[in-house]
Amino acid sequence: ATHERILETALGLFSTRGYLGATTREIARQAGIAEVTLFRHFPSKVKLLEEAITRYSMLPSLRAFVPKALAMPYEEALTAMAEILLDTLVQLKDWLRIMHAEVQRSPEKLLGIYHTFLDELFEVIASYFRELQKTGSIGSFDPELGARVFHAMFYCFFNIEEVLLRKQYRPTDREKAVREFVRMFVHGTGGIGRTDYARAS
Repeated sequence: ATHERILETALGLFSTRGYLGATTREIARQAGIAEVTLFRHFPSKVKLLEEAITRYSMLPSLRAFVPKALAMPYEEALTAMAEILLDTLVQLKDWLRIMHAEVQRSPEKLLGIYHTFLDELFEVIASYFRELQKTGSIGSFDPELGARVFHAMFYCFFNIEEVLLRKQYRPTDREKAVREFVRMFVHGTGGIGRTDYARAS
């Protein structure tokens, strides 16, 4: 219970003050524990951030979903994955907004942490594409680049709608956007045969 409380408190402070602005002393105070207790659970603030990212990001949900996705129609599975991505991004919107600014200010402290997370995220999505390629269910393309493209479509949609607040200016129907983005992706990845891709590359 203490471990979870520390993580939840840290996430709240990271979302309002950023990683650089949230101190372990304040995290401990708001969690109702001594700072020394926090360090028994997390040896450093970096380790606390790493676990918070892993726990509250879309990684756990996507990892759990991939085995189910393999038994689903391709378009339906990708739609569900897109919804997982967008739901989590919206939940973490405040943290992501601050994170972007902090990475620019202190790249030496944060780039490694955030890009390690992105590498893991891309690998989870890429693993799904690899399994489908083994059975010939989809065309031949670089699974990791495919994962990055898939993520980028929905991250850009989230960024424009939620961070740049387009939804307050001229909102886009999210359900329609997800449906159309997924259809375009399915057409691109499902319609390229192995021979065609090899020739093109």
